[in-house]
Amino acid sequence: MRVRGRGASAQLLRRSLELSEHVRGEPLPERPRPPAPGGAAGAFARRGAGPRGDLGQGSTERRPRRFLRQEYEARTGRTCKPPPQSSRRKNIEFEPLSTTALILEDRPSNLPAKSMEEASRHRQEYDEMVAEAKKREIKEAHKRKKIMKERFKQEENIASAMVIWINEILPNWEVMRSTRRVRELWWQGLPPSVRGKVWSLAVGNELNITPELYEIFLSRAKERWKSFSETSSENDTEGISVADREASLELIKLDISRTFPSLYIFQKGGPYHDVLHSILGAYTCYRPDIGYVQGMSFIAAVLILNLEEADAFIAFANLLNKPCQLAFFRVDHSMMLKYFATFEIFFEENLSKLFLHFKSYSLTPDIYLIDWIFTLYSKSLPLDLACRVWDVFCRDGEEFLFRTGLGILRLYEDILLQMDFIHIAQFLTKLPEDITSEKLFSCIAAIQMQNSAKKWTQVFASVMKDIKEGVKNNSPALKS
Repeated sequence: MRVRGRGASAQLLRRSLELSEHVRGEPLPERPRPPAPGGAAGAFARRGAGPRGDLGQGSTERRPRRFLRQEYEARTGRTCKPPPQSSRRKNIEFEPLSTTALILEDRPSNLPAKSMEEASRHRQEYDEMVAEAKKREIKEAHKRKKIMKERFKQEENIASAMVIWINEILPNWEVMRSTRRVRELWWQGLPPSVRGKVWSLAVGNELNITPELYEIFLSRAKERWKSFSETSSENDTEGISVADREASLELIKLDISRTFPSLYIFQKGGPYHDVLHSILGAYTCYRPDIGYVQGMSFIAAVLILNLEEADAFIAFANLLNKPCQLAFFRVDHSMMLKYFATFEIFFEENLSKLFLHFKSYSLTPDIYLIDWIFTLYSKSLPLDLACRVWDVFCRDGEEFLFRTGLGILRLYEDILLQMDFIHIAQFLTKLPEDITSEKLFSCIAAIQMQNSAKKWTQVFASVMKDIKEGVKNNSPALKS
């Protein structure tokens, strides 16, 4: 804004307006300075300073804003209030989003005005829309609060359990491992800080593998890799004998890149790529009769995340030496069929309706169980949930692997009953990512692993006896 005119009043008014604009944050315009007088006073004026070095009246742009505000208030008689400081909301449980912050405005002036009836209807629709949005947002805020509360509670439980495991259970492992109290704690999930140690103790080391033995087979694997790189594709792995399945080292490279790809830690350049490569390579040299089988990389990767390299190899080799894993990784079809037949007996016992639905489509357990057993659910379930499955698997053995499978089928029973063969196979091959440990373990707990008062091991032994004697039952898996 500009003020025209001459005289002291006009100059004072112009100066007041300039100061007002400067207080609001706008820069002051440059003012023409009068010619500097001669002598010492002129010298000081040209420098813009007084005899004591203070700022002169002509250099207002260098004066503090506080003095400019005081000068403006003294001349105009008006008080300048600083802009209000933004304060944080006290109620952090609910923060309105853009939906609830909508403002209902009238039409622009260049358009016909709303009628009273239309304006009233729009106001009512607006109020309903905002109320519904606010209700939804409050509900989501309460849901987030509940999740955070459960998370804090879970962290507290883990912290208290960790103290018990470290101070009481681990020092007295052989005495306490089978007690009811320890088994209940085990079911709730192991604290991450002791998970690797408990896994190692539970799996054991029946093979008596030492870190030195691991280094021996690792050096042998490195020699194999070197010979592979030198001979390129001359050593084709197809059609090789069982005794020479160490050649499967080359297959490891193809599988490592597909191991937990979302974590980006096992792929080439990742921090655990070389460790995973070393453990799998050393195992193929340690057990050339088995070699490398697809799915091993996921098991080794989970162990690497919880154990040191040598300890992870020892646990890996002993874990794959268990009867169930040995049957699957050796691709022993007769033993695999016995496991499938035993699984179907408990399937029919617990989920008879879904069992008949699967049977009507001739959908056998091998279609979905093989991938689950080969990777111990580490590929099919979220990693944290898979680790909790591993916790109880180390406690209960192979029985819990098949109980977990029945728990998954129970969890999605209503959905699966509405699907056909193709959709069931696709669904069970790639399970939903939003599966939670609470829901899954509540379904697992509801599965009864008894048939005619017989437990898993007894039923499995009966199936083996029946098959050995040539008695065939109605299991679709056995027919296949």
